[in-house]
Amino acid sequence: MLKVEKINKIFSDGSEALRDVSFEVSPGEFVLVAGSNGSGKTVLMNLIAGLDKPSSGKIRVSGEAGLVFQDADCQILGETPFEDVAFGVKNQGVKKTEISGKVLDALEQCGILHKKDAQARTLSGGEKRRLAVAGIIAMDRDLIIFDEPFANLDYPGVKNVCQILKQLKDKKKTVLVLTHETEKILGLCDRMIVLDKGQIRFDGTPEEGLKQNLEQWSIRNPLSKNEGLLWL
Repeated sequence: MLKVEKINKIFSDGSEALRDVSFEVSPGEFVLVAGSNGSGKTVLMNLIAGLDKPSSGKIRVSGEAGLVFQDADCQILGETPFEDVAFGVKNQGVKKTEISGKVLDALEQCGILHKKDAQARTLSGGEKRRLAVAGIIAMDRDLIIFDEPFANLDYPGVKNVCQILKQLKDKKKTVLVLTHETEKILGLCDRMIVLDKGQIRFDGTPEEGLKQNLEQWSIRNPLSKNEGLLWL
C-alpha cells in the first residue's frame, strides 16, 4: 500500500527535517507513527500525500491517500456537513444520482448524519474531525492518514475519534496515525514506528515498543506510573 524509501527532506535554510526514512505499510495495516512535536511527523505526512516533495528518496502509494489534518477547520469547504462531503465526491466525477447516497452513508458511518444540515463551522472539534473523515470515506480513499487526531479535543471528542478509528480498523482500511499521544490509540495499532529528530528509532509491534525507553525520544510510555496526579 505504501513504500517509503530512504527519504530525506532538507529545507531552503539548510535545516534537516527527515533523514534516511524508510518503511512499508501493507494493505489493511493500522500503523502508529509516534513522535514528539518537531520530530518530522507532519513533514512526513505532507510528503506521503504529495503536498510536498522530498529532497531525495522515493515514496510509492498504491491508490490515493486521504488526509485528516490536525486543524480540522482548514478542511471544511461546504456550508453544511452534507455540502462539505458532497464537494469531494462531486470532484471525483461521481454521477449525480449516486452522490446523495454516498454522502449520507459516510455521514452515518461517522455518527453525524443528524447534523447534515447544520452550519459546518459551528460543529464541535470532535464533530469537525469526524466530518473530515466522512469526506474521505465518501471518496473511498485507499490510505487514510491522521495528523495529531486528538489535538484540542476534550474527552468526549477523543472517544468519538477513537470510535471512528476502530471502525476503520474493523473494515480493514489502511490507516496511518501520527501522534505523540500514544496512550490514546496504541491499543488499536498493529505496528508502532518511532520518529525522533527526523529519523526512525524504532519499528516493530506495540508490545515491543512498550519495552523501549520511549522517554529518550520524548514520548511518554503509556505503562509508566504517574507520581500522584502529576506526570513527573
